[in-house]
Amino acid sequence: MEYIENDLKSLQANDVIERAGQFHCYVIENSDNYQIIGVGSIGPFWGSQSESSLFNIFVDPDYQGHGLGRKIIETLETDEYFLRASRIEIPASKTALHFYQKMGYVFKNGMDKVDSEELYRLEKFNSTSKRQTK
Repeated sequence: MEYIENDLKSLQANDVIERAGQFHCYVIENSDNYQIIGVGSIGPFWGSQSESSLFNIFVDPDYQGHGLGRKIIETLETDEYFLRASRIEIPASKTALHFYQKMGYVFKNGMDKVDSEELYRLEKFNSTSKRQTK
């Protein structure tokens, strides 16, 4: 959690604007007050045309456990960046690891240890990739 908080502290508006041109971002709003309670993004993995990455997946702690994280992942998995990719990677915090595993993501290269950023690297192979079926 500390890594996420530090990442958010260093994030500037220009960073978000720049990233928005490279990724597709989805949000879930509270229908009562229109506040954002969940978010997730997908984009190319380091500019790749055949691999993608999921980024910035968060659900407000007050709304966790209500299926919103699952809805975000399911939505991201219908995005064109997911559909065109043969492999999708996601950096996972210790607290999110089991959730992503339930969603079908596995340790990248079998490495079940955190990296220098204190994140697990998970991946999913997309057998229905548009690239593979062309």
